[in-house]
Amino acid sequence: MYRYDEFDAAFVRQRTEQFTDQVARRLSGELSEEEFRPLRLMNGVYLQLHAYMLRVAIPYGTLSSRQMRMLARIAREFDKGYGHFTTRQNIQYNWPALRDIPEVLRLLADVEMHAIQTSGNCIRNTTADHFAGAAADEIADPRPIAEVIRQWSSIHPEFSFLPRKFKIAVSGAATDRAAIRFHDIGLQLVRGPDGGKGYEVWVGGGQGRTPMIAKLIRPFIEETELLAYLEAVLRVYNRYGRRDNKYKARIKILVHETGEADIRADIEEEYARLKGGSLTVPAEEIRRIEAYFTLPAMPPRPEASETLDTARASDPALALFCAQNLHPHRVPGYTSMTISLKPIGGIPGDATAEQMDAVADLAEAFGFDELRVSHEQNLILPHVALDDVPDVFARLVSMGLATANAGLVTDIIACPGLDYCALANARSIPIAQSISERFGDAQRQRDIGPLSVKISGCINACGHHHVGHIGILGVDRKGEEFYQITLGGAPGADAAIGSIIGHGFLADQVPDAIETIVDTYLAVRRDPAEPFLLALRRVGEAPFKEALYGTR
Repeated sequence: MYRYDEFDAAFVRQRTEQFTDQVARRLSGELSEEEFRPLRLMNGVYLQLHAYMLRVAIPYGTLSSRQMRMLARIAREFDKGYGHFTTRQNIQYNWPALRDIPEVLRLLADVEMHAIQTSGNCIRNTTADHFAGAAADEIADPRPIAEVIRQWSSIHPEFSFLPRKFKIAVSGAATDRAAIRFHDIGLQLVRGPDGGKGYEVWVGGGQGRTPMIAKLIRPFIEETELLAYLEAVLRVYNRYGRRDNKYKARIKILVHETGEADIRADIEEEYARLKGGSLTVPAEEIRRIEAYFTLPAMPPRPEASETLDTARASDPALALFCAQNLHPHRVPGYTSMTISLKPIGGIPGDATAEQMDAVADLAEAFGFDELRVSHEQNLILPHVALDDVPDVFARLVSMGLATANAGLVTDIIACPGLDYCALANARSIPIAQSISERFGDAQRQRDIGPLSVKISGCINACGHHHVGHIGILGVDRKGEEFYQITLGGAPGADAAIGSIIGHGFLADQVPDAIETIVDTYLAVRRDPAEPFLLALRRVGEAPFKEALYGTR
C-alpha cells in the first residue's frame, strides 16, 4: 500500500491550512457563496439540498484499517453516524457543518487522506479494479500506475480548470472490472510483443446526458511513456474542448464531433512533441512504486480448505455466502471477499461508523490490514485465508454485513438522488429499497442469477443506469416523479448502453415493472445458465415490451 512521502504530507497540510482560512472568510461573510464555490469545489465540498457534503478520495479504492477507523470517527463525530461509499471508490459525508470541515481535513491528513480533486473541472480520483493485486485473472497489478497518475495529476497547473471534470480508470485483468470504456480515459494493461507492460488507451467514454462508449485510440503505449501520452490527450482536450456549453464540454463530445481518426491524429501529433522528454517515467521509478504494492507475506496454505468445506456443509447461509461473495485469489488457499453494503431494504453504499470500525477490525485480524472500495458501492477484503472464511462470516453476521448478494438483483447501485442531491429530479434510494425488498428472498435471487440493476435520480447518471442490465432513470414530469427503464447495458469488455424500453412508471409501479422484466427473462432464457444479457440479445426487446405494455 502506498505511503505518503514528505511532499505528499506537506502538500496536503498546506492545502488544509489554505482551506481553513477560506472557510473562516466564508463564515464571517467576507466571501459570498458564489466566491466560495470554486474554492470549496477544489477541496471536495459540495452544497447539496440540506447541507454541505464532503467527498473524500480513496485513490484506486485501497485503504488500511487505520484509515477506515478514521473514516468511522469522522462519521461519528462530524456527521450523523454513517458514510456513503460511491461508484468512484470514494466516501461521502452528507451532513458535516462547514465550520468543522477544516478539522475533518486535518484528521484525514493524519492518516494520509484528503479530499483534493474529488470535485471541480479537474482530473478526479483515478479508479481501478477492486480486486487489483489479488485477482487470479490479473495480468499485473494496475495500482502502481494509478499511483503514478495520481502524482502527475495532483494540482497539475495546466489541467486544474479543464472544460469539464475528467475521469481515468485502469484495469489490469483479463476481465474489465473498472468499466474503462465509460471513462474519459480508460487504460487496459496489456503485454507487448517482448513481454513488457503497456496499455491500451481508450478515450471519450462516459455516461450522463449523452452516454458514449470510448474509442480505442492507441492499442499499445509503453508504461514509461504513458504519462506523456496522457498529457497529450489532456492537452488536446484542454485546447479544443467546448467551454461555451457545459452539456457538451466532456471529451466524449470532442471525440464524437471531431471524429476518431482526427482526434487520434491530434493526440499523436501532441505526443510526438512530448515523447522521450521529462514526462518519460524511468522504469526504476515505476519499480520503486510497485514495491509499495507487493502482496503481503501470506503464509502458504493448501489450495482447498477442509475447515471451510466442513463449515459450509453444515451452514447453508455460509455456503450461499461463499458461492456469491468470494472471488478467486492469485495465491492458493486465499480468496477475496465482498462485504455487501446492500442489506435487503437498506440504502446502497451506506455504512455506519460501527460497521466501518468492525470492518477495520476484520482487515487487521484476517485481511493483512488492507481494504478496498468497489465500484458497486461495496467493501472488499482482498486477502483472506480460506480457513478463516467461517470466522469472518460469523463476525459479518453479527454486524449485519453478511448479505450474500454480490452481483445479484439486490446488489443495486443507486445515487443519493433527490433525498440529498440538488441536481436530482427524483428519488433513487426508496426505489432501490423497494426493489431490494421485492427480491429479498435469497434463493429467488440465486435462481435469477447475475443481474445488475442501477438507478439514477437524474440524467447526470451518477447511479450508472446506462450500463445496468436493467437501468432506472428518475425524471420529473410536471412535478411528479417518473422512472424510465432501460435494458441491455453493460460496463465491461462487452460494453453497451441500455435502450429505453418504453414510457416511464410512477414510483410505486417500478417494483412491479422490474418483476415483470425478470419473469419475462426467466420465461425466455434457454436454461438457468443463460444470463440475462445474452437472453436479451438473443430474443430482443419485443417480449419484454409486450409483457410490460401489452403491445409489440
